[in-house]
Amino acid sequence: MDDWDTVTKIGSKTKGGAGQRETVVRGKAALNAAQRSGQIVATEKKFAAGNTSDKAASGEGQRLTKVDRSDDIIAPQKLDTKIAEAIKNRRAQEGFKLTQAQLAQKVNAQANDIKLLESGTAIKNQALLNKVARVLKISPKTGEPLVDKH
Repeated sequence: MDDWDTVTKIGSKTKGGAGQRETVVRGKAALNAAQRSGQIVATEKKFAAGNTSDKAASGEGQRLTKVDRSDDIIAPQKLDTKIAEAIKNRRAQEGFKLTQAQLAQKVNAQANDIKLLESGTAIKNQALLNKVARVLKISPKTGEPLVDKH
């Protein structure tokens, strides 16, 4: 178990008055000293990081933690070839008929970014993928065409 995964608190949770204040101990020596003196010791597992946002809920943070802890070289996530094919086919369909440069201009990106998306060699960029999917009216997760509700 890693030291940064747990928090050890010494003392009671009473507020004000004569009660001891709760303190956080860092290190084995302070923990052992607290246990020898007979103080109340509690260990809690930390579940959330200080920077909790929508990005943390996406699972990307877990992947980055895995990358940090690994000694091996881990390749970045690539775009699914099924979605790459869907982008290429939808762009060429009647009613859209956009060149890569025109699509890039509509989503405010470089034409090379669109080329890499369509070839499936692009590193997954969810923001760009969402913009392209919105313009081409496809699902950014599956590549399936979206049905108009009107």
